[in-house]
Amino acid sequence: MVRFLNNKPKPIAPLKLITFTNKGIYCPQGKFYIDPWRPVDLAVITHGHADHARWGMKKYLCHHFTKPILHQRISPDIECQSVEYGEVIDMNGVKVSLHPAGHIIGSAQIRLEYKGYVSVISGDYKVQDDGLSTPFELVKCNEFVTESTFGLPIYNWLEVEDLNKKLQNWVLRNIENQKTSVFIGYSLGKAQRIMKAVEGLGKIHVHYSIGKLNEAFETVGINLPDYEIPDFRENVKHLQNEIVIVPPALLDSNIIKKIPNAATAICSGWMQVRGARRWRSADAGFPMSDHADWKGLLQAIKATEAEIVHVTHGQTEIFSKYLNELGIKSDVVETLYGDDDEEETEKEIIENSKL
Repeated sequence: MVRFLNNKPKPIAPLKLITFTNKGIYCPQGKFYIDPWRPVDLAVITHGHADHARWGMKKYLCHHFTKPILHQRISPDIECQSVEYGEVIDMNGVKVSLHPAGHIIGSAQIRLEYKGYVSVISGDYKVQDDGLSTPFELVKCNEFVTESTFGLPIYNWLEVEDLNKKLQNWVLRNIENQKTSVFIGYSLGKAQRIMKAVEGLGKIHVHYSIGKLNEAFETVGINLPDYEIPDFRENVKHLQNEIVIVPPALLDSNIIKKIPNAATAICSGWMQVRGARRWRSADAGFPMSDHADWKGLLQAIKATEAEIVHVTHGQTEIFSKYLNELGIKSDVVETLYGDDDEEETEKEIIENSKL
């Protein structure tokens, strides 16, 4: 269920409340950046994925649930302040608050208010309630920054319950056929959703990189199904007929080849299209995404009632053009956000763990 924050500000002459720089999105009045990709003094972070939360900032500000993720992925020694959703902080006269984005745990839209003008930087978001992340909250604003990862009409997600049922049926068929169900999904977000979807169908085994992030979930009181972390350097015949979850960096790796009678399934929004990248290297594909689909993007953007919408990473040109055709003023902003950095981070974690 989408929640609404209805304090729509009165339209006023636009201010330069946010600017787009070579370091990231900057608020000149507040003197801070949102999800910067180069080192800065103060970074307000939307969520813990590696393309939005990077190393090298002097100080970080994020939601309480994101703090242990940053400590896990960046360093336990970083200076990091965390806040609750809706808590307002005054930063040099700019009222800053974080609101649920529904993307992954702790994901937040950053609301900025200055002299009555409101900008919202949404980061990555989805309007579906996945049952694990805090549901998306609609925040009315004058200016909205949106992603467009799946900003094409072909991307329309199944209801969460229907998608989970497909995962469950696949596992049950594999058990009948003496197959081991191996799911491919990002260590942060997807892996935990998969765990919840297949809970109770058999023993769940996760890769070390997933297990480390599961600890971050557990430290903030989010209960996950029981799981084990196998040592893939050893014999893994005991995984036969059970459930294994690994990150995308291990697709086609020797680790998967060691798993007895493995049937592999990629969990990604790109699986909405059968010809998606790497589809043929897996036995199945499930369109599971932590991003808004076409309808979700339009639903959120229209409901903000924003006078200007900045479109970032994804199908930027096509989606921005469509918004303008609808009468919603829009432009394209170049950023360094996207999925590739998340996969590269997982590769680094795997290499360091030697698993």
